[in-house]
Amino acid sequence: MLTPDTPGLSVVAEAFDAAEADSAVLARSHLWDEEKPAVLRHHLTLPAARVAEAARVLAQDGWELRTVSESDGVAKLHALRVQRLDALHCAQERSRMAGLAQRLGGDSVGWDALQQTGTG
Repeated sequence: MLTPDTPGLSVVAEAFDAAEADSAVLARSHLWDEEKPAVLRHHLTLPAARVAEAARVLAQDGWELRTVSESDGVAKLHALRVQRLDALHCAQERSRMAGLAQRLGGDSVGWDALQQTGTG
């Protein structure tokens, strides 16, 4: 079963340009396998004091929030969830993450997707 901690995961698609459609991101990926589940990973920055609140909100829909680093009261975070990727759901989640980050005084930087590549 795929988890965010499964060994051997590789980035198969990434979207850090808000102007680029998620459908275009997936279309240009030569590694993404639409038949396999992926770890969708959103990159967020939030005030450190709001991380627990964000984690509670995201956990309601199966997201795990992990702190990557923290400096000067700002936390860099990953919101992670295993799912099948498609453009519609990527776009919906990108919008949701951006809205949540904005409400909590932070920013949604972008997302990437990880899958097992090769024979894995």
